[in-house]
Amino acid sequence: MVQKITVIGSGVMGHGIAQLYAVAGYTVTVHDIRPELLEQASILMENNLDLLVQEGVLTQQATREARRRIQFTTDLEAAVHDADFITEVIPEVLELKWELYAKLELLAKPDAIIASNTSTFPIAQLIEKATTSHRMIITHFFNPAQLVPLVEVVKHDVTSDEVVATTLDLMRAIGKEPVLLKKDVPGFIANRLQAALVREAFHLLKEGVASARDIDTAVTAGPGFRWAFVGPIETVDYGGLDTWKRVLDNLAPVLDKQESAPALLNELVQAGKLGTKSGEGVYSYADTAETSDVAAKIKERDTRYIRLAKIKKP
Repeated sequence: MVQKITVIGSGVMGHGIAQLYAVAGYTVTVHDIRPELLEQASILMENNLDLLVQEGVLTQQATREARRRIQFTTDLEAAVHDADFITEVIPEVLELKWELYAKLELLAKPDAIIASNTSTFPIAQLIEKATTSHRMIITHFFNPAQLVPLVEVVKHDVTSDEVVATTLDLMRAIGKEPVLLKKDVPGFIANRLQAALVREAFHLLKEGVASARDIDTAVTAGPGFRWAFVGPIETVDYGGLDTWKRVLDNLAPVLDKQESAPALLNELVQAGKLGTKSGEGVYSYADTAETSDVAAKIKERDTRYIRLAKIKKP
């Protein structure tokens, strides 16, 4: 039975995942390599919890209790020695992950489940050097982790059925909607679908078909509006498979088929235009590059996600 959880890595994803566990009633230890990283994570969690209170999702009492369940440490042994479930959210560098797993096999309980939040590596690579690979699994959260319901769960043939069942139960217990992959494929499910859409969106932008804002609106006010409740496969059922066969027969030959990142995306990255983090990306953030203004935009986004989640809740 899972009672104590450790999250290793307190960054963009890690702090949100830790918050989820704490709000759901679990005792959580957050580990990172420097105290200032943990301090920043604590501030971000405070802001996240305050927003949930403002939106009526949590009470002040619930947030106080959640905060009391979270502790922070730079001591890896202290963080994992009694954990039942360990979520690894460190940078996507395979050698760093292997190094961490080797330490966890020495420091963690023999029956502790070790889950990675990777979105890059197949589980076969992650467990390549492990001696207790039966307890390793992938739980791929989506940013912001504390709000987006989806978690992709990826197992290996050697992952025990008990580990899979416990992981799925835990994800549901923290309010997530887990999907279990039957095959371990690069990018899993959601990122493959997103990549196909992003590739076509940048192709349309490069070709001058429409402005970036209009392309985004074509998704958020069209398919994205429907996809909040009805996925692409069910959409095809509603529209008629014969109709969609004709659509795909007509469109497939003219869709972008690049086998690398879109040229426009490469150009922007090479120019140092990285989005909100640099003050300019496809869109210009020249007037909102200050941290407080970017934070306000993120808060607006998160507020909308919270309200959508309340609408979708059965």
